[in-house]
Amino acid sequence: MKNDLMANDVFRMASTQFDRAADYLDLDESVRERCKWPKRLITVTVPIQRDCGKTEVFFGYRVQHHLSRGPVKGGLRYNPNVTLGEVAALAMWMNWKCALMGLPYGGGKGGIACDPRSMSPGELENLTRRFTTEMLPFIGPKTDVMAPDMGTNAQTMAWMTDVYSTYTGHLVPSIVTGKPLELQGSAGRTQATGHGVAFTVTRAFYKLGIDDSKATAIIQGFGNVGSYAALTLSGYGVKITGISDITGAIWNPKGIDVEKLITHVAKEKGVKGFPGAEAIDPDEMLTQPCDALIPAAMERVITKENATKLQCRVLAEAANGPTTPEADTIIEERGDIFLIPDVLCNAGGVTVSYFEWVQNLQHYQWTEQEVLTKLETMLEKTFENVTHFAKTHQTSHRVAALALGVKEVATVKATRGLFP
Repeated sequence: MKNDLMANDVFRMASTQFDRAADYLDLDESVRERCKWPKRLITVTVPIQRDCGKTEVFFGYRVQHHLSRGPVKGGLRYNPNVTLGEVAALAMWMNWKCALMGLPYGGGKGGIACDPRSMSPGELENLTRRFTTEMLPFIGPKTDVMAPDMGTNAQTMAWMTDVYSTYTGHLVPSIVTGKPLELQGSAGRTQATGHGVAFTVTRAFYKLGIDDSKATAIIQGFGNVGSYAALTLSGYGVKITGISDITGAIWNPKGIDVEKLITHVAKEKGVKGFPGAEAIDPDEMLTQPCDALIPAAMERVITKENATKLQCRVLAEAANGPTTPEADTIIEERGDIFLIPDVLCNAGGVTVSYFEWVQNLQHYQWTEQEVLTKLETMLEKTFENVTHFAKTHQTSHRVAALALGVKEVATVKATRGLFP
């Protein structure tokens, strides 16, 4: 199984990052091995009847990286390219992210290899309900708490809540996060990741002496994270000059009206054809001059080929694993880009998921202002911890963030010991 995981590009990339942090920490080999490999790798078949009457079998995955510090936490994505190796990598990153933020969780991730854009609402509901049923032996509020991710949303979480609650005989809202408000979801959860990305970008601007009102940003990806990051940054006065999604990329050096673009995307299902900007090649957009470049789509988009051409002051990793290790080396050698690593930059989502889980367990609801204020307080503290560690130890922001997260997990594992 180790060889199978290491054959996957994304897992190999996550492992390379871990190994670098572990080397820096000089982790004892026994603890190092326990930290690196996931506790459980679950694969299930998910058969459903399509609307045409045909029965189709999909493959679903859930990886629980560690439960040493608490239940695993992580999203569920629907995407045609989902693989067990990719899910295992995302679970590993989530583990370090939770530890870095001080959340009492281990890392988890799930996915079903399907194309949600080609499926009807009824088919998606059947897929979700069957997958949840297959997961029942492995999930629970104290074991594994899922959340929305690429291709899933609050409605997906509502279906999962219903299946688990029907199984237990009573409503269990704490089984997932990112639920609709009427099912005891949390105010502020929908915009949490994008809001956190925007907040950390402004903290980097402050460190660099960049005025928000005179700054520019380019965003790759205009889903939940990218759209809310753009909206929040615009509210801070930052000019958004470039935005892309699966349909194409748009460019306007005078600034893109984000609210009008959101309306356009809701109607046209993509940024392509937006009248308030011109079309641009998506790859060229990444290398245009800007103060902040925000990859908010997929893994491995900042590579050794384009890393030398970047013209940003801040690289804010809103997506998980957008920068390859080879590109990391180039960026570090350049020394002119302020990196906000993914385990910090996009941690707003899991942090507010934690708030939602706590509210569910306490049977008490917080206001949106309370949620976002608590989020910003935690992000500010972690941002300062990472940048202080990097400066004090003369290392990169990525190594600093991962070292802090990995050290927390390793300490807990060493303290608990190894059960014979």
